[in-house]
Amino acid sequence: MTKARIELPNKLIPVFLGQSRYRGAYGGRGSAKTRSFATMSAVRGYELAERGESGVILCGREFQNSLDESSMEEVKQAIWAHDWLADYFDIGEKYIRTKNGRIKYVFTGLRHNIESIKSKARILLAWVDEAEPVSEVAWRKLIPTIREEGSELWVTWNPELEGSATDKRFRQDPPADSKIVEINYHDNPWFPDTLEADRQDDRRRLDDATYAHIWEGAYLENSDSQVLHGKVRVSEFEPDPKKWDGPYYGLDYGFSQDPTAAVECWTHGDNLYIRREVGGVGVEITDTATMLRRALPGIDGQVVRADNARPEMTSHLRKQDNLRVESAPKWSGSVEDGVAHLRGYQEIIIHPECVETIRETRLYSHKVDRQTGDIRPDIVDAHNHYIDAIRYALAPMIRQRGAGMQGLAQW
Repeated sequence: MTKARIELPNKLIPVFLGQSRYRGAYGGRGSAKTRSFATMSAVRGYELAERGESGVILCGREFQNSLDESSMEEVKQAIWAHDWLADYFDIGEKYIRTKNGRIKYVFTGLRHNIESIKSKARILLAWVDEAEPVSEVAWRKLIPTIREEGSELWVTWNPELEGSATDKRFRQDPPADSKIVEINYHDNPWFPDTLEADRQDDRRRLDDATYAHIWEGAYLENSDSQVLHGKVRVSEFEPDPKKWDGPYYGLDYGFSQDPTAAVECWTHGDNLYIRREVGGVGVEITDTATMLRRALPGIDGQVVRADNARPEMTSHLRKQDNLRVESAPKWSGSVEDGVAHLRGYQEIIIHPECVETIRETRLYSHKVDRQTGDIRPDIVDAHNHYIDAIRYALAPMIRQRGAGMQGLAQW
């Protein structure tokens, strides 16, 4: 038996292994997801034709006014990149089909052609690329048309709006029989130098939220609702212990699916710097000190201010692991006061290695009224584990509004 070799990013290999009704990937630019799915669609077409199946591979996008706006060119390039696929397919200016005529590609827009899709003969595979704007109505009409035994639906998209129809259906609550992963440029082993230059340029000139949407698959957030909007900058730096104040260490204890999170902070001038982070879900109390010492090498001998809701954790770290852990004070409004303190810095500079802290600063948001879209003053209690650790680290500097630091409740 002749064997062919197909190379995929490691993250996508499990997506295409075994049987599954739904396969998909979402993420930012340069992840190789589109080319990988184009390649695998041709592999699927080869397998189907060799088994004697006849039918259609449907490639859809929400909007497609011409073939120039379709995935056709991606599929052609993917096929031409493999001699054995190029020998198996007949490729014309406006068509792609197997040379035995059993499998043919159909390229269409979903918004204006959803009814005509129902008449397509034997859709064996449907691949929807750039699927972010596909409406729930379109999904409800498309999915039942893919009804042949063993047929599959593939979905690839760059996330934009949390709660979009595609986001809800395939990311927040994916079907049971699905294999869907997040993949970004750093997961692509063939990420080209030209794109790396573009990425570095975007890192310098774009705001953090826009950069994260383009390159790291983040939602395109309503930046006005972000608690730290306009304050955060991601940049490499090294603290100067002789001139900077710090380090300050903060620790937020995990519970259930919430991660244990710790940070190393410094201040210099009017800026706050986050140099290191460490964390994880399900970290045992007996492993916490080892995790902290490994990732935060200067922590021994320094005060670590921690969430005072878990005094047993603090006690264990002090008595059993010889770390100088203290409970950070809390009071009514302590979160808001901490946020006011953070916003008081001219800039909050986060080292690129602190990926979870960066992610949280993008997602940490004020509540938005669902009816009016108005931004409310209260803060969503989510995406705040590393941010809470920062607040604890800076606790002595945070002043309770109207009362200084006197009479703070020691919870």
